[in-house]
Amino acid sequence: MNEDQARDEIVRVGRSLFERGYVHATAGNISVRLADGFLITPTDACLGALAPERLARLDQDGRQTGGDRASKTIALHRRIYQASSSTAAPARCVIHTHSTHLVACSLRAGPDQAELLPPITPYFVMKVGHVPHISYHRPGAAEAAEDVARAIAQYAQAGHPIRAVMLARLGPNVWHDTPAAAMALLEELEETARLCMLVPAASVKPLDMAQIDELRHTFNAFW
Repeated sequence: MNEDQARDEIVRVGRSLFERGYVHATAGNISVRLADGFLITPTDACLGALAPERLARLDQDGRQTGGDRASKTIALHRRIYQASSSTAAPARCVIHTHSTHLVACSLRAGPDQAELLPPITPYFVMKVGHVPHISYHRPGAAEAAEDVARAIAQYAQAGHPIRAVMLARLGPNVWHDTPAAAMALLEELEETARLCMLVPAASVKPLDMAQIDELRHTFNAFW
């Protein structure tokens, strides 16, 4: 994907997420890693009304070289790109939203809950995988970026590379090879959260390890 294609894909995916309610107002952001830098949606931009030529362009060191002022979350995105680069799930696109059901699950989570969601469906296991629940920090805080990078490294070392984290009370960050692939992962993640909110917590029964192992061996799931 060249830079022009990446710009068009960010605009297309942003509009799709906005029109279907995955983001609202000026919440959320999308970035793509290029061969020589990054593209990211501008600060306070509505993802439903992006213009490809106004996306922020940054060099490999994070210095802005074009477009409107970059979202403050570029620091977090850059840490995700860096931390995931040596894992089996390297990021080439990162999407952050404030998706309703995911935030609702975070609000219900206990203070020591390490992961946001249990493995309740096969497609959550196959398409998403583990989702660490990152302790609350204010938006843009450097501590959040370091916590995310640490989680990426810890899960990779344990043989469970991840493609998503949940920032407590804020929303998910997901990553994949392209904006379209990252959006599909986000959709599966939000749908799993919606199911968890629809069913009483005491009634939710995760897949057992034998069922998960079958998915790992049959579909090469990361879980």
